[in-house]
Amino acid sequence: MKIAVIGGTGVFGERLARMLVRDGHDVIIAGRRAGPLAALAQDIGAGHLVLDRSGDLTPLWAVAPAMVIDAAGPFHAYGDDPYRLAKAAIAQGCHYLDLADDAGFCAGFGALDDAAKSAGVFALSGVSSVPALSSAVVSALAAGDEIDTIETAILPGNQAPRGQAVVESILNQAGTPFDEQIAGLPIPVRSWSDPRWFELAPGISRLGFSIRVPDQDLFPKFFNARTVRFHAGLELGLSNWGLAAFSWARGVLKFPVPGWMTRLTRKAASMVEGFGTNEGGMAVDVVAEGDSGWERRTWWLVAREGDGPSIPGISARVIARRPGDIAHGARPALAEFPLSAAEEAMSDLNVTTALATQAITPIFAQVLGADFATLRPEIRDSHATYGATRLAGRASVTRGTGLFERIIAAIVGFPKQTDDIAVQVIKSPFNGSERWTRSFGGQNFRSTLTPKGAAMTERFGPLEFTFDLNVQNGDLHYPVVKGRCLGIPMPRWTLPKSVSFETVEDGKFMFDVSLYAPITGGLIVRYQGWLV
Repeated sequence: MKIAVIGGTGVFGERLARMLVRDGHDVIIAGRRAGPLAALAQDIGAGHLVLDRSGDLTPLWAVAPAMVIDAAGPFHAYGDDPYRLAKAAIAQGCHYLDLADDAGFCAGFGALDDAAKSAGVFALSGVSSVPALSSAVVSALAAGDEIDTIETAILPGNQAPRGQAVVESILNQAGTPFDEQIAGLPIPVRSWSDPRWFELAPGISRLGFSIRVPDQDLFPKFFNARTVRFHAGLELGLSNWGLAAFSWARGVLKFPVPGWMTRLTRKAASMVEGFGTNEGGMAVDVVAEGDSGWERRTWWLVAREGDGPSIPGISARVIARRPGDIAHGARPALAEFPLSAAEEAMSDLNVTTALATQAITPIFAQVLGADFATLRPEIRDSHATYGATRLAGRASVTRGTGLFERIIAAIVGFPKQTDDIAVQVIKSPFNGSERWTRSFGGQNFRSTLTPKGAAMTERFGPLEFTFDLNVQNGDLHYPVVKGRCLGIPMPRWTLPKSVSFETVEDGKFMFDVSLYAPITGGLIVRYQGWLV
């Protein structure tokens, strides 16, 4: 097949062009700079064409490609007519693919569906690591079972090359707000926030941050999933946290990203490219209910020896190998091919994949053991957390009046005093813990609960407390027995006193949490109410 690759000298376009040549396609690499095009074309045995994708496309149609692949980007910056190339390809009766990972670009691509069907061609957007490859993985992991949660992370090695378009795309998104669906609700998130650790393989753990990709917009409906998350990260801590600080500042100040800032960032990245490794990867995690109960099913990919930048082109390689399997029409690329075809397309790369399935035991059941079954059903159900769980109800909040107590409440972020307020709790499992986001009338505060042997810890910012969970007459009690501040053990006399329990009244789950300050014994906060 004759295939034209737009942006063929870019980081991803070059890797894709090389793979297509190896597969026996007649490849034409197209771009704006004649010198690099000619050099690469000679090196890989391809044709080349000087072309500006935003200018006159007549030279492209003169070479009569059967398929056009846009690997240029950045797709968020394609102007007032972002689908110009796709529409022109369809009008020429030419199949079209792009490597877009911009959520807005992919989401609107279905507007070309009627035209593509009339022309008898397919036009697919997002034929990249997301959503094309990630959706193929999710489809395989689901295996026909009901999905609750989908979480994906892409974590490249620091020595992987980063083109101008990639850097511009990252900076343009950092600090901008978007919604992720958590427990069936749109939850606002700031791009490049919410850091989490991911294990790609034994000995390879990386930090990832929430960013927006097409998956969050497309997967909830396509896979009927209640929770969809995506994280990306860089290998070096300096790069990760520097970008996180940039995200925070941009989220507050709302400043644009000029060209000089992109160029400066890319130059800074090149100065540290000798550090870290050339190993990177991708992890897709699905929580589903199968015949044997709730399971976490995970697929890992690890690319070594610098083959990571080839992964975004794998989906296009698969489709070019089997174009007859692709239905005509225009749409985002969702589960267009089986995962086995993608893994076969990686067989000539230094890439390994693995699959694992693990039964899920909720963290409260882990700590309580056999006593978990003795809880009242409403309490037990509230802690049977397999995927993100939302509880909602009403509450009252009482705040202490002493200066010391008010300072502690302000540091932790406890809600303000009120007699009656709407309350919502979202419990989100991750890395063997649960993150609880409590919302009292829109005022949020978070904590992270982690099982440690026969005890449960809860972390509020720099403070971490250990609770002695125990069941009394079907009710759950959790007094504080230990504490740490910034990881340093706190003397017993510095610990707050907790009088906290969960019970059931009139068939409703009830909570009553009272915290008293150390030394003074004064009330810090008490919040009580019901949830369903």
